[in-house]
Amino acid sequence: MAIDPNVDPYGYLGMVRNSDGSITRLQKPLVLVDTSNDLSHLVVTKDIIINSSKNTWARIILPRELLHSTTSTPKLPLVIYFHGGGFIVATVDSPSFQGLYASIASEIPAVVVSIEYRQAPEHRLPAAYDDCMEALDWIKNKPDELLSNHADFSKCFLMGTSSGGNVVYHVGLRAAESWDNFKPLEIKGLILNQPFFGGSKRTQSEVRLANDKVLPPIISDIMWDLGLPEGANRDHEYSNPMVGIESNPNLLDQVKLLGWKILVTGCDGDPLIDRQVDLVKVLKELGVQVKGSFTQGFYHGSEIIDPLEVKKFSLLVKELISHF
Repeated sequence: MAIDPNVDPYGYLGMVRNSDGSITRLQKPLVLVDTSNDLSHLVVTKDIIINSSKNTWARIILPRELLHSTTSTPKLPLVIYFHGGGFIVATVDSPSFQGLYASIASEIPAVVVSIEYRQAPEHRLPAAYDDCMEALDWIKNKPDELLSNHADFSKCFLMGTSSGGNVVYHVGLRAAESWDNFKPLEIKGLILNQPFFGGSKRTQSEVRLANDKVLPPIISDIMWDLGLPEGANRDHEYSNPMVGIESNPNLLDQVKLLGWKILVTGCDGDPLIDRQVDLVKVLKELGVQVKGSFTQGFYHGSEIIDPLEVKKFSLLVKELISHF
């Protein structure tokens, strides 16, 4: 039986909050996955350790036909993916992400590398950002032969879902400042899939969807409480991108100079949509090449869980990548 996040938020997340503020993880949170359109037969995967001391690793996903081709095939765009989970739950291996990996790899087609980063509250932000920056460096310096042979490093895109979209934004800003250090890895765009942002003041969509059954504000609050640096509130720049932009109007200058394109997706059944729409508006005002794709209805995570929405999202990503 599904747990109502508004009644038992910690149970919904598969954990209990201890009296000292720490958490005890009980089990993986239940996420319903539609397996009626299993695409796993279309891809091959390989898991590789990035940093054993941090237990960070990556999963490489590429089209199966690429390895079975009898003719020389051109290298494919490289999509580096950061998974969701509010920084506190989910992993690269979570069932809910497997269909998206397969769809992106086979539909575009592309080589996908999904990065496992450390979780909060054991490792609060910026640990996830640090780990994902380290992953970029690892891909550049020690690429597995699957990447060396099949990935076009000059067509690299950072993509993430939910908190992974948040990671894309912050890692993208960092990477833009040191872009020359990552060659031959050349980032061309950032893809923020229903990105996870927050703030101390509730937005209209958060008020409207206060009792949402997927990601109600009470769940987001817990994720930020456990994920942000000790003592920080939801108006920290990690959660509220407007704070960073207001304190540094030149924050996106390097992104503009590099000509990166940004895609932000969302839906009005997600309490986070107002924050996503506002970010697109502000980025446009700053002169960033950004596109917002927002749909009616649905829910947070629909673009990784619902097979039809996974397909639509994959085609959106394909359109972006086709410009390069």
